[in-house]
Amino acid sequence: MASLRKYFVAGLLIWIPLGITLWLMFFIIGLMDKSMLLLPSALRSEAWAGVYIPGIGATLTLLIILVTGAITANFFGRKMLDVWDNILHRIPIVRSVYGGVKQISDTLFSPEGKAFRKAVLVRYPHAGTWTVALLTGVPQHEVADKLGHEQLSVFVPTTPNITAGFFLIVPKTDVIELQMSVDEALKYIISMGVAEPLRRVNGTEPADSQGAGPDPNPKPL
Repeated sequence: MASLRKYFVAGLLIWIPLGITLWLMFFIIGLMDKSMLLLPSALRSEAWAGVYIPGIGATLTLLIILVTGAITANFFGRKMLDVWDNILHRIPIVRSVYGGVKQISDTLFSPEGKAFRKAVLVRYPHAGTWTVALLTGVPQHEVADKLGHEQLSVFVPTTPNITAGFFLIVPKTDVIELQMSVDEALKYIISMGVAEPLRRVNGTEPADSQGAGPDPNPKPL
């Protein structure tokens, strides 16, 4: 029975991550495939192939995104985008939703942005404990005037659902920068500390850190 239990657990460790990965892939592709509904019926795969072909909508969605990005990457494309933004910002209800979403997306996905580019340690939920967080920026304007300019904004993901979490403003002296990448930090959080990244030295690739203890002199940001 002990051997059967061991084999069963070993099988679960193989199939659970594989099954969840496949389910997510099919879900995302199916969601993107719904863009086919925007096409005229004569252009859908059922019309010219006689059968529904999974992935056509996903490919179409990716092509639309790439073409849009290529168009807006030049001078004339940016001018067209500015005109489009001005039109949307003149519509009373739309401008509130569109403006807020655009500001967040520009902050998160812009190549020049610094949000979610660095993993850090902060004291949370009280001064006696530490948790891994993601650096999102530096407070400005009124917040900086009230708290001072030596503050940092961080996002503390929850476990195991990292899409939820807490936004904190903490003193810069209480934030310690980590060498681990953001992906490694998220895996560490999701696994509740089980999948701990290996030690990095000066930002290099992870090295075997068996026997290495905690850094005796952690450096705050």
